Amino acid sequence: MEIVREAADGVSTSVLAERFGVTPRAVQYTVKSDAERQRDTAVPVLAVSVKVTPEEMAAFDAVIASVGIETRSEGLRRLMQAAGGTFVADTSLAAEMARYRASLNDVGNGVAQIAKQMQKANRAGQGTGPEFSELRLTQLRGLARFILDSADEIDLLVRRRRDVMQLEATAALREFAHAAE
Repeated sequence: MEIVREAADGVSTSVLAERFGVTPRAVQYTVKSDAERQRDTAVPVLAVSVKVTPEEMAAFDAVIASVGIETRSEGLRRLMQAAGGTFVADTSLAAEMARYRASLNDVGNGVAQIAKQMQKANRAGQGTGPEFSELRLTQLRGLARFILDSADEIDLLVRRRRDVMQLEATAALREFAHAAE
């Protein structure tokens, strides 16, 4: 959080990397990861007020009830998300998958940093023993790549699901618009 706060205050990536003993890329990833976390776990803070006729409200209530949406707020939120291209049927699952992806990225970057430090120790002549062998370094790099690839696959899975839901939401919005007429 210190990295994120200081980066927001304009401290350069290279200065932060040196101060915290990490690579500039790790600093950039930390800032990006925090921005994604904030977006993915965003709490609604704006209110919308709309005047409608009793008939329009009854039609809206009927439509959202027919698809299992319990509140008007959630129904309106889903319509807004659909219009913005972010319709997700299960928002809690989507948020959980985003947190899981971010966690995998953190672990993958941690493993990559361990491999980097092992290689650095080897170059300095401090890495003696089988745990510092080239085979171990290769295995660690492979593990980091696997973890980061897994995170990318989760991201791709969520994006594909969102695209499918977008098509379904667009069809539902068309149907809703025609029903209101």
